[in-house]
Amino acid sequence: MPYTTEEGGRLNNFAKEPKMYAAEPPTKTQQRKFVIWGVVAAVLVSGIIFVAFSVSSVS
Repeated sequence: MPYTTEEGGRLNNFAKEPKMYAAEPPTKTQQRKFVIWGVVAAVLVSGIIFVAFSVSSVS
């Protein structure tokens, strides 16, 4: 484990750094799946909000 020694003999430990890599942009198929999942999530959240308001006594 990498460490340094400070004044007075104290040790300062550092975590091991992960390897760096360049991220690749998503393919057209992945982009299409992201859009589909986004629409599904929006419909689900809208449905939950609609049900919550319809069963509450606020309206």
